[in-house]
Amino acid sequence: MLPYWLLFLVPAYMALSRLRPIPQTGLRVRRDRWPNEWRGMFFILVLMIGLRHEVGGDWSTYLDMIATYSDPDNNAREYSFQDPSFIIFNWVSAQTGLGIYLVNLLSSIVFSWGLVVFCRAQPRPWLALTVAVPYLVTVVAMGYTRQGAAIGMAMIGISTLGQGSPLRYMFWIIFAATLHKSALVLVPLAVIINTKHRVFTMLWVGLAGIILFIIFLQDGMSFWLHGYIDHPMQSSGALVRIVMCAVPATLFLVFRKRFQLSSRQCVFWTWMAIGALLMLVLLTVLPSSTVVDRVGLFWIPIQLFVLSRLPNALGRRHGENVLWVLGVVGYSAAVHFIWLGYAVTAFAWLPYQFYPWVWLWQ
Repeated sequence: MLPYWLLFLVPAYMALSRLRPIPQTGLRVRRDRWPNEWRGMFFILVLMIGLRHEVGGDWSTYLDMIATYSDPDNNAREYSFQDPSFIIFNWVSAQTGLGIYLVNLLSSIVFSWGLVVFCRAQPRPWLALTVAVPYLVTVVAMGYTRQGAAIGMAMIGISTLGQGSPLRYMFWIIFAATLHKSALVLVPLAVIINTKHRVFTMLWVGLAGIILFIIFLQDGMSFWLHGYIDHPMQSSGALVRIVMCAVPATLFLVFRKRFQLSSRQCVFWTWMAIGALLMLVLLTVLPSSTVVDRVGLFWIPIQLFVLSRLPNALGRRHGENVLWVLGVVGYSAAVHFIWLGYAVTAFAWLPYQFYPWVWLWQ
């Protein structure tokens, strides 16, 4: 467990040692060069996520996918409905002989880039990263490789909100969909980004949605219906994961006037919060908890957004609010401890193994 705790303690220490929030209005992309500490953190994330060895519940599934593109006699039709950018990652990895490690490394670069961009758009960036480590980094990025990379791109799209351009947002969401199709669930939110010309935006987003459905989803619909409706798959712990998004969503809806957001950003996060609460309803209505669980992964950024801004919202507006920061760090540490120690599937993540180290001792 030690590597996971070290990964958590680095941003936690930075969050507690840099208590003064960065002055800003709403959520925006910070275009200044990354400081050395963020470059170092990005490097650590990429290496730990990308060069892990036999870590993650879907490790064998991704090995099978690599084998499909490594062996010319295998039938690749099984993966024909899969996600084009991720297929390219697999194909390149198979051709170079670097296997699953290159796939994971490429995916980790995409994910970590998006995560750092999103965190640095917050007034307390290190606190946002602290919130991210226990589940988004450890479980999603190290376990659900495709979804993790897609969420990274989606977070960049969300971080463009301050520019008020639905086109930029759509670009990143479409990029995310090429890694995992479920990212398309975020497409309708493009309508609310542009407060002007709302009708025109609704028309072109609707048309784009239809085109994207045909391109990305039509061929795989039989697979989705078979797995999620005809023979519904269930995910253990889905309720807990949805609640982890629903709680900060509720806090935002109750205290949203204290979050100091522009009208556009307030509307966007209000709908994200409503969507997180809607997941609870869908969990009781739909036959498959897995489909809600997988779609709900794209709502994880609301945890980072709300919890990292909670000290400012509930404490002094521009103060250090050390007790609130400690509370968020303590909550995140508790999530980390409980998941690593008691989650049913945690065995697939333990012990953490670093491929270069394992290779040296083979």
